[in-house]
Amino acid sequence: MKGLKGAKVMRENPPLLFPPPSSSPVSEVHCRNFGREKALVYQDSNLVSGTLEALIQHLVPTETYYPDRAFIFAFLLSSRLYIRPHELLGRVFRLAITTPTHSPKYVATRVSNVPNMVKLLGEWTELFPYDFRDELMMAHVRNITQKCVTDSPPIRVEVSQLLTTLLAKLTALEKYEDFLHRINTEAALGDPHVCLPVKAICPDPKMLAKQLTHIELERLSYIGAEEFVQAFAKDSAQVESSYKELKKTRNLESYVQWFNRLSYYVATEICKGPKKKSRVRLVEYWIEVARECFNIGNFNSLMAIIAGLNMAPVARLKKTWNKVCTAQLAILEHQMDPSANFSAYRSALKETLWRSVGVVDERQKIVIPFFSLLVKDLYFLNEGCASKLPNGYINFEKIWQFAKQVTEVLALQQIHCSYPKVQPVLNTLNASPILSESALCLVSYEREAADSSQERERLKYLLREEMSSSEVSDSSPKKKHFKKTKKVMNPGSHSNPSVSASADNKLPEVSEPTASASAQVLYMCTCPRVKATFSWALSLQLRLT
Repeated sequence: MKGLKGAKVMRENPPLLFPPPSSSPVSEVHCRNFGREKALVYQDSNLVSGTLEALIQHLVPTETYYPDRAFIFAFLLSSRLYIRPHELLGRVFRLAITTPTHSPKYVATRVSNVPNMVKLLGEWTELFPYDFRDELMMAHVRNITQKCVTDSPPIRVEVSQLLTTLLAKLTALEKYEDFLHRINTEAALGDPHVCLPVKAICPDPKMLAKQLTHIELERLSYIGAEEFVQAFAKDSAQVESSYKELKKTRNLESYVQWFNRLSYYVATEICKGPKKKSRVRLVEYWIEVARECFNIGNFNSLMAIIAGLNMAPVARLKKTWNKVCTAQLAILEHQMDPSANFSAYRSALKETLWRSVGVVDERQKIVIPFFSLLVKDLYFLNEGCASKLPNGYINFEKIWQFAKQVTEVLALQQIHCSYPKVQPVLNTLNASPILSESALCLVSYEREAADSSQERERLKYLLREEMSSSEVSDSSPKKKHFKKTKKVMNPGSHSNPSVSASADNKLPEVSEPTASASAQVLYMCTCPRVKATFSWALSLQLRLT
């Protein structure tokens, strides 16, 4: 997506790419007509609304007209809420290439329009390559390219290059998805108790923070711009019935799941420590890693580590925390304080973005925002105003603003991580098995005994669930795994993370959501500051799944 590199300037001067339409009541409003009931409405020379038909017509290139790149991106991004991408491509092709007769005049016009049509197709494949995983889209591409090459043979080289670039992007995506499947399978089948702690593999917190940055940037880079629209598509009546068909990738969800995995991994590493002294060192180690993430500009890993340190199984280890110097952690928690809409974090992020502009050193350009908050901001932007106006026109002011925010995210995807990769550390972070919430709690109670009536009731509940789970799985292969884990954990194993406490148990704090790991993070956090932060994770993941 090299054409979007210039979008980084938006951090300094957004109006250059997406001029915000004026909301002044005295602004001049005029319409551009495309026939009966087909119009585009402009306000102070900015497109503010229009019918779907008029907007599609505005996208169609001609011999003398080519749509602005900002409009192409904004409309292709949000048009999927109203029309499926393959249907849009087919209509644009018919309007641009198809002629009413075979007269020389019309044929000459069609031929002269071929370069602009190929250019538009090239921009579409560059900005939204994942749209072309759809067989119907590729059928249109074959028809368009064949027609263009037939009408204008010299365009063959450009078409060939376009298709080669698209194939490379789709192949890279497929390899990435295979990689995620492999590491997720490896993590699910492994035993957390027999894995070496990451501190033994990477004793240097700075090095670990750099490897986390590699993972963050890689996962962020694979998120397609359209996924931000599709994440909220269920709220649109126009696309709800075909939502699954629209959804060709799950890279956004995978990135959210990585955040939760890192939080659970931090908690797993600490709770695995058999002695108080080792747990103290592990807590201090992760605090140092979090500090280095902050220094690098990796706010997503920073927040995940803070969440892991504040999970209930870790936070309750009072004897361990009494030996930990928490001054650095307090500073970091203050930076990520959710009060005043994360004002402290937003100030730090703004400063980091400002610092990254114009620098030569690639390492100073690294900015990785707290992703859940970024998606939350996009969600409220999407929900803040209507997608359609009372007259039925599409609200293009909203589309401009949404596209501007998404473009800023795409600019972050261009960041290159120049730190050297340490593959054993990356493998450990990506594929090491982690304990479920119930297993973490049981290990935590083994490390430091329950010291309150509430904790003792919680422990009894978990043990009952483990016994019930063991009885149910008597004839399954899980029984063998359970016995192995029970021996190590003494007692207990990986409990079902979707278990909910009944009303009779009178343990509302035990109730765990069934949707996903994102939702579980909310229930695992006892620190009010962190719990407030992850209240968004619950609604986000429920929306995504």
